[in-house]
Amino acid sequence: MANGVFNIALGKAGYYATLPAASDGLVVVLLKVAQADDTLRDHDTLAAVLAANTEADFTNYARAAAAGVVVNVNDTSNLVDADMNDITWANAGGALNNTLVKLLVCYDPATGSGTDAEIIPLTFHDFAVTTDGSSITAQVAATGFFRATG
Repeated sequence: MANGVFNIALGKAGYYATLPAASDGLVVVLLKVAQADDTLRDHDTLAAVLAANTEADFTNYARAAAAGVVVNVNDTSNLVDADMNDITWANAGGALNNTLVKLLVCYDPATGSGTDAEIIPLTFHDFAVTTDGSSITAQVAATGFFRATG
């Protein structure tokens, strides 16, 4: 297990992270069962991901809207980093717990009105956490959730 970019988002993840549409956003989804990375990366929509993998359902779980999304172009190092604020799920679990395995960052072109069939999975990240009623915080990486180098 590792971190990676979905094939559908290769060459596009940095663009989607700029949130180019009027009512778009990034959504973070947690999985409690996930396919092997090489298989997982082949899905083109969140609906396809969830048809073959299992989304979290622990007490107090909800998909999280990413806040503070920034894309930084570094001309000196020839790279692009996309980052977002850390995400916390308060009182995660307790009555119903999950052993989590993956965190997905997805692009929703129409927040509030879109469907999982329209949401594009961008990146996946190992997220080995077992809920127990305590709060959990996700920080994908110090450099962000996506990096492209040239």
